[in-house]
Amino acid sequence: MMNCDADKVIYMDNNATTRVAPEVVDAMMPFLTECYGNPSSMHNFGGQVGSAVQKARGQVAELIGAEPTEITFTSCGTESDSTAILSALQAFPEKRHIITTRVEHPAIKHLCENLDRLTGHKHRVTRLQVESDGTLDLASYEEALAEDTAIVSVMWANNETGVIFPVEKMATMAKERGILFHTDAVQAVGKIPINLKDLDIDFLSISGHKLHAAKGVGVLYVKRGTPFVPFLAGGHQEGGRRGGTENVASIVGLGKACELAGKMMEEENTRVRALRDRLEEGLLATVPKSMLNGHKTDRLPNTTNISFEFVEGEAILLHMNMYNICASSGSACTSGSLEPSHVLRAMGVPFTAAHGSIRYSLSVYNTEAEVDFVLEKMPPIIAELRELSPFWEAE
Repeated sequence: MMNCDADKVIYMDNNATTRVAPEVVDAMMPFLTECYGNPSSMHNFGGQVGSAVQKARGQVAELIGAEPTEITFTSCGTESDSTAILSALQAFPEKRHIITTRVEHPAIKHLCENLDRLTGHKHRVTRLQVESDGTLDLASYEEALAEDTAIVSVMWANNETGVIFPVEKMATMAKERGILFHTDAVQAVGKIPINLKDLDIDFLSISGHKLHAAKGVGVLYVKRGTPFVPFLAGGHQEGGRRGGTENVASIVGLGKACELAGKMMEEENTRVRALRDRLEEGLLATVPKSMLNGHKTDRLPNTTNISFEFVEGEAILLHMNMYNICASSGSACTSGSLEPSHVLRAMGVPFTAAHGSIRYSLSVYNTEAEVDFVLEKMPPIIAELRELSPFWEAE
């Protein structure tokens, strides 16, 4: 029997995944027990389940300012991302150019790399550079737009730094040239206001487990009138846009999570932002040779990425784990690899700092007492690790 005692954990890794809200669990339970009918069935037992799916579709649409018919349920953000890009390439086979950035999530980064490799370099990918604070240069973007550009895919907010990109303006610039625009909004939805009715965005991706719903459910928004080719062909589910029997319980849970997110948006941008700022300012003030990665203000309200020079992020996390503090390393290091995060590399973060970066991502469930506990424990953790670092001694 697994023992996950969440009450003992200080969880600041919400950009990785979030706690499933109790209200979401309650909404899901009937569809894991007595309401088990197939939503596509003709009988009433299945029909009421289908009605619950449609209600959830409306709840998602309400949060992002879309029409329910523009919402397609998927398995995750990664599937939504792939579907959008591959659909554009199939809808416009004469166009083989993709524009993205150097700081995208691996769901986009690796898809573009694989497309380039598997098609014998028939597709051309432009990866926009970012500034040292993680922001994008719109002049470079405008210059990259070309006659053969099939789609632009730019994340709304970066998962490591929280930096927000000007996707509204970028989408309009793409539309003026007849180019489709997709945004991976996995980190942004539920944290900042979004109203797609007023925007030129053609595709938008959502992942349920980033906004207090369950893992294994996502959304692809497809603007009405946008050319679309399904990624998963099969039955008539999701209006023919995505075959396969719907993950009803998780879809219902995602709908409830979106309803809650709309109600908690103000708290995200006030109390949670204040907690983030308290944590960030405290760490930068008490830990020497620490630096913020990302723009100071154009960021998600819950995210801060801080580098502690001359120490390894993995070592920091192991020491934090002794106090049940959960966060993420900004380094993409795995066993046998010393490569730092591609996001921090693109920003030009110094090597000695990139390896010691920690991302703290908060939620409405975090408290001031938790922030204070982290502020108490982090300075001695960094000091202890630096005593073991030959690079720090050289300083």
